[in-house]
Amino acid sequence: MNLLYNIAIQLAKLALKLLSLFNNKLKLGVDGRRETFTILENNLSKDDNTLWFHCASLGEYEQGLPIFNILREDYPKHKIVLTFFSPSGFEIRKNAPFADVVVYLPLDSKSNAKRFIDIVNPELTVFVKYEIWPNYLSQVKNRGLNAILISAVFRDNQSFFKWYGSQTKKALFAFDHIFTQNEDSKKLLHSIGYNQVTVSGDTRFDRVNNQLKIDNNLPFIEAFINNTLCIVVGSSWPEDETLLIDFINNYKGEPIKFIIAPHNIKSKQIETLQDNLKVKSVLFSNKEHQDLKQFEVFILDTIGLLSKVYSYADIAYVGGAMGNTGLHNVLEPAVFGIPVIIGKNYSKFPEAFDMIKHGGVTSIDSLNALTMHLNKLITDDAFRSKTGLLNQNFVNKSTGALLKITNYLKQNN
Repeated sequence: MNLLYNIAIQLAKLALKLLSLFNNKLKLGVDGRRETFTILENNLSKDDNTLWFHCASLGEYEQGLPIFNILREDYPKHKIVLTFFSPSGFEIRKNAPFADVVVYLPLDSKSNAKRFIDIVNPELTVFVKYEIWPNYLSQVKNRGLNAILISAVFRDNQSFFKWYGSQTKKALFAFDHIFTQNEDSKKLLHSIGYNQVTVSGDTRFDRVNNQLKIDNNLPFIEAFINNTLCIVVGSSWPEDETLLIDFINNYKGEPIKFIIAPHNIKSKQIETLQDNLKVKSVLFSNKEHQDLKQFEVFILDTIGLLSKVYSYADIAYVGGAMGNTGLHNVLEPAVFGIPVIIGKNYSKFPEAFDMIKHGGVTSIDSLNALTMHLNKLITDDAFRSKTGLLNQNFVNKSTGALLKITNYLKQNN
């Protein structure tokens, strides 16, 4: 199995190089990994004490951030190396303030893993959620280095729990402790004999709860809304926008303001979105010297503001689940006590299941379903308030992962 895995890694390397000729996102990753060892060697020395944090992409980064910030405070003299596998994480967070070095993680070959750990030699390694790299973790374990996995989610169809998954299963035992999001994941680990596990929950609950403690004031949003009911569409993809644009264009009820924050903010995508709207819309990039209250739709063609913008919403739609790109963070709006609507493809997102069951999140699968539910939320103030409160209560009772993980680290490091 070890031989087959390493052959697969080499084949993946060749495939990525070939595909990168036709895909700009893949090219960013291939080019970035080529520079990793040079960057590490230029920024680390043998005398440095280091911590290594690894995230597959942006979502895992958001989950790990509360822990990363605390470890930064607890280890002020250590150098922190942050790695990403996906360009969608690296390109947005390559200037992460807590990290001393941010790089792409080279592919998990034996030679790459050995060279990486030779340079970094991390006193503590923190992986987030479920990206498990056997060769890297083998190097960590064989050298007696400490490692934990946080916010982990496991499903019984993963290779760890199959007869052919000996290599990946072995990699799990490199972790000194695994913190899972739910009890089912803990049971799956127990089924393969891994017992150093704690159900901590999802660190994102702690992260979004902190959003309530900061200044979310955005005067230009207040000017746009002008005391009108507001629906915020967060991280939308074309599949989401097709339904929402239809709803907006045909809406005939009481005045409503819509704020749309597309996932893709490239100019062509934004231009298409704006052209398809039949109502007056304004871009964030063109907001200066505009009478914002005269517009019905505000398009956020920028990043970094959505978490604050949610604080102005009466209703939120979170994108990614109408297609197959992956549901975005439903906790960010939920923490502000507002109802949340999502698409139909949320099977890999346990928090969405739980929040639908709890009553604060609704999944829709068609324009008709979207229209019916939105009209109910718009016209029934009591229903809207009650539904939003369910989300707020759910987030509040789900915090605490941060405390469990930090208590473990204080006792064992």
